[in-house]
Amino acid sequence: MRHLQFVSVSFSYPGHSTDLFSDLSFDAPPGWTGIVGPNGIGKTTVLELAAGLIAPTAGEVARPDPAIVCEQRTDRPPDALNDLLSYPDADAGRLASILSLEADWPYRWESLSHGERKRAQIAVALWREPGLLAVDEPTNHLDRDARDHLLTALGAYTGVGLIVSHDRAALDRLCDRCLFLEPGCSPLMRRGGVSAGMEQRERERLESHRAYDRARAEQTRIEAEAARRSREALTQNRKRSKAGLDRHDSDGRARIDAARVSGADGHAGRLLRQMDGRRAQAAARLSGIDRPVRERVGVSVHGERARSDRLLHRPAGAIDLPDGRTVGHPELLVAPDDRIALGGPNGAGKSTLIARLLAEGRGSDRVTERILWIPQEISASAASRLIRDVRALGNDRLARVVSTVSRLGSDPNRLLQTELPSPGETRKLMLALGLERSPSLIVMDEPTNHLDLTSIECVEAALADYAGALLLISHDRAFTRALTKTRWEICDGVLEICPAI
Repeated sequence: MRHLQFVSVSFSYPGHSTDLFSDLSFDAPPGWTGIVGPNGIGKTTVLELAAGLIAPTAGEVARPDPAIVCEQRTDRPPDALNDLLSYPDADAGRLASILSLEADWPYRWESLSHGERKRAQIAVALWREPGLLAVDEPTNHLDRDARDHLLTALGAYTGVGLIVSHDRAALDRLCDRCLFLEPGCSPLMRRGGVSAGMEQRERERLESHRAYDRARAEQTRIEAEAARRSREALTQNRKRSKAGLDRHDSDGRARIDAARVSGADGHAGRLLRQMDGRRAQAAARLSGIDRPVRERVGVSVHGERARSDRLLHRPAGAIDLPDGRTVGHPELLVAPDDRIALGGPNGAGKSTLIARLLAEGRGSDRVTERILWIPQEISASAASRLIRDVRALGNDRLARVVSTVSRLGSDPNRLLQTELPSPGETRKLMLALGLERSPSLIVMDEPTNHLDLTSIECVEAALADYAGALLLISHDRAFTRALTKTRWEICDGVLEICPAI
């Protein structure tokens, strides 16, 4: 079996009142197929169904074997990492070289950056040469060079590949086709990368709206004509009635009798009855048009400028990294109006630096309470606790959190039914809960990771209008250029402060 085939597949999670999707059919030949859609729409579920990790509620999935899924989380090292790094063959050496793996990584997994873990995870999967390879957000956490090397390695894969990613450039580079999953619409496979597919989708939406407007205008015209004919029929019915005639008015009664015999005064009624079929046809045409509904998106980030002149501070010095290296730095200060990007290659020590700064450099308790910190990764157990905590909120606060999540593009009702939200949905929940406190400083480690494209645009627009301070750790240069004024860059064990570029 060289192709992946979904045939009329439906799926719902236990305890959920509705199907996640139904009657899903598509064919994926060798090469990369992108799975595109908002957070919570079921992209990861498609990967798991494709690989046979879960079974469909209805329908069939035929797949090439073996199948491997590279999930978003990298909590544990891949099973065959030790085998790969013993370099048993040329392919192992080639992948280790392309993705810059190091022999001691299996023994210090907890100290590796998430970008290093992701490279190791995918290297092992490629080395095993599966018939089906499904990768979930493979470019998350990666710096520019590592991302390029990873995409080169994935591009050489010759089996059936499925990729879920918010990285538009990666999808355009790898994919021959993309499956679009959208709320309220049937899944649709489009040829080419995601940019071409999105352009085609916008053309289809525009034509659908135009067709709807034309059908609606025609229905309105027909309803107006039916109303006019109804008035004419009513007038003629009154003329045909003898109820208002004097009983001695024989001429009037004779005229009405003659009109009834000839049928002349029933013409308007017949025309009115003819309109019934036309009205039904117009209504059917209107209801048959799949008119995309644009969800209301976008959130406001409420915050205040802090009264303290130091939100975070660390004197000049150095921090120790878990692998024994150090990062030297000048005096680090986050003031109320600062908007700072922290950058550097994978493993440079960015997340460690932020953890130390948050632990040691906070000011008063009042300021501490108004810092919103969203880490790079949230464990599965923490995500499960988070959704339980959200369900336990009071009605007013729950309504505000649900509204924010909805305006970030996720279905809050479906989210509240799950026991383990996706990483993207988890970040949305953390952001929604944190914004409740009107923070004076927002610190986010890789803020665009796991978020779909619409959500990234919403968060970027909201942070642009935010009145407080920002400290963003991100490899997404477009995102940080739009939001920050200063850059802290770690290179070769030294942090330098420079203007944002």
